[in-house]
Amino acid sequence: MAVHLSTQLLLAVPLAPLVGAIAAGLFGKAIGRRGAHRVAILGVLVSFVISMLTWKAVALDGARLNATVYEWMVLDGLSMEVGFLIDGLSACMMCVVSFVSLMVHIYTIGYMAQDDGYERFFSYISLFTFSMLMLVMSNNFLQLFFGWEAVGLVSYLLIGFWYTRPTAIFASLKAFLVNRVGDFGFILGIGLIVAFAGTLDYAQAFAKGPELAKLAFPGTQWLLITVICICLFIGAMGKSAQFPLHVWLPDSMEGPTPISALIHAATMVTAGIFMVARMSPLFELSDTALSVVLVIGAITALFMGFLGIIQNDIKRVVAYSTLSQLGYMTVALGASAYSVAVFHLMTHAFFKALLFLAAGSVIIGMHHDQDIRNMGGLRKYMPLTWVTSLVGSLALIGTPLFAGFYSKDSIIEAVHASQITGSGFAYLAVVLGVFVTAFYSFRMYFLVFHGPARFQHKPFPGEHDHDHGDANAQAHDPHESPWVVTLPLVLLAIPSVAIGYMTIQPMLFGEFLEDSIAVDATRHPAMDELASNFHGAAAMALHGLTSLPFWLALAGVVMSWYFYLRAPSIPAAIKRRFEPVYVLLENKYYFDWFNENVLARAMRQIGTGLWQRGDIGIIDGAINGSARGIGGAAALTRLLQNGYLYWYALVMVVGVVGLMTWQLWPYLLGSPLAK
Repeated sequence: MAVHLSTQLLLAVPLAPLVGAIAAGLFGKAIGRRGAHRVAILGVLVSFVISMLTWKAVALDGARLNATVYEWMVLDGLSMEVGFLIDGLSACMMCVVSFVSLMVHIYTIGYMAQDDGYERFFSYISLFTFSMLMLVMSNNFLQLFFGWEAVGLVSYLLIGFWYTRPTAIFASLKAFLVNRVGDFGFILGIGLIVAFAGTLDYAQAFAKGPELAKLAFPGTQWLLITVICICLFIGAMGKSAQFPLHVWLPDSMEGPTPISALIHAATMVTAGIFMVARMSPLFELSDTALSVVLVIGAITALFMGFLGIIQNDIKRVVAYSTLSQLGYMTVALGASAYSVAVFHLMTHAFFKALLFLAAGSVIIGMHHDQDIRNMGGLRKYMPLTWVTSLVGSLALIGTPLFAGFYSKDSIIEAVHASQITGSGFAYLAVVLGVFVTAFYSFRMYFLVFHGPARFQHKPFPGEHDHDHGDANAQAHDPHESPWVVTLPLVLLAIPSVAIGYMTIQPMLFGEFLEDSIAVDATRHPAMDELASNFHGAAAMALHGLTSLPFWLALAGVVMSWYFYLRAPSIPAAIKRRFEPVYVLLENKYYFDWFNENVLARAMRQIGTGLWQRGDIGIIDGAINGSARGIGGAAALTRLLQNGYLYWYALVMVVGVVGLMTWQLWPYLLGSPLAK
């Protein structure tokens, strides 16, 4: 018997964090720090528990729900409403978002303990959780767009949380503006669906997909469905930081570390991946759109990974890793392996949140020094952080039996089996990306936890560092973080190891996502190829030990060990020998320079021209011209209204004579005298 899902109970999933956000934000000073974090954590805990119950009902009992919760208005037959679509895809996202958010909430107690904005921070992260849950649970484009914009707004507040720092203000504005570029394409895509399908409901729009595929975009020979999908994907490029709209994500590291984990691991940056997977019935109708998705993802996966090699800020290394892994997910979407993309989204959420929070633990232990060149030997000072960081790094590089192995290898195999245009380049990019990922991940790991200790006499002191060569230097040695920081690390390390082994069969080859995702197996056979070669999770791990990706990852680990622990002079020599390449990478391919000096300047000139000619010349000219006309008429009228009685008497006489002349003129014209 099918299990019934209660809409009233499901309402508590997004609303519980919203209540926590309101309580911590509006009444934080009254209830104090402890009250603020308790009410916020309770709200997210309620959300997580109900999400897990929902996942159980969906996965084990086959429960499904597509229902309207509240109808806002009906405008010319177009229904605008709040509704929930609960299936395998949304249930998976609900669990991932609520669990990672819960871990971040607990972690924040320790990380933000000394911050003056403690209550405000808890309010923001709870509000962010509410926004993301509304997005993933929606059954219509209106609610999707609401959640989409809400996470963008709250991310702006979180990235710029330390608003006294100019760099944080700049980073938050940059993230907001770049996302607006993507959102412009996103709303155009939704607008085209409304215009041609006449609905905001997912199911109705998907049902009309074949009809849309037969139409041409007005005034062109382009297929309408291709234009719609590319516009939607532009929105995903902004939210999920795909080339060339990736520039905001590394700078967003200016926000506190818990936000780096929440935004860049499992929530905001994966919204674009979730959206394209949800829109699979539309994307399957356009090979051109899939090819665009595939190529953009491949560029992001490989070239953003290169940037991770030269980063020295511990958070930025993980940030560029996130960019690269988002590229992997996007490649899977382009190969029509949507379920593999969602699978990697889930596994990545756990091990990337783990790596971000572990980086934050290192930052706490290092007294807020983030330069990995000033670390080394932290293994004996921070054993729990070391072990969990190792687990996260092994999962990230795709070590067999770890979570990342199952999803990354599945992506590589799906791309290899794909027949979409650009799949050859994409396969090369994701295979090379395995080596690059392993190299920069273990470069960070070895520099932080192994080798000689460099924190007493920092070779690269920051502007806030002080001389540690005094008698009190021992007091500044690194230390393990408190339990509220290390507990989330341990809880995230468990799924980083086991979740891939446990869930690959139902998620990729079972029925869990079957009714959430549409694939035309005849034209896009990648998933069938994967299914034919899958013989169980254990067999896949054993076979992985002989595969090319494993040996590339191993080569990356060994090379980083040799370069940074055994022969550190080699990286310095390579830097000198290939200085132009290093400068190119250090300047992030000059995208920021181009945006700030070319694009922004051009936009400024266009805006100035529109202001001077349009606003001042036309609009102000029309308004000021009418004002001057009225002023001139008023000036003439003022000459007549001078206040002198003799003038008024003269005007009256002239008026009477004129009136009489006007009345008598026809008779005068007809008299003999006039003739």
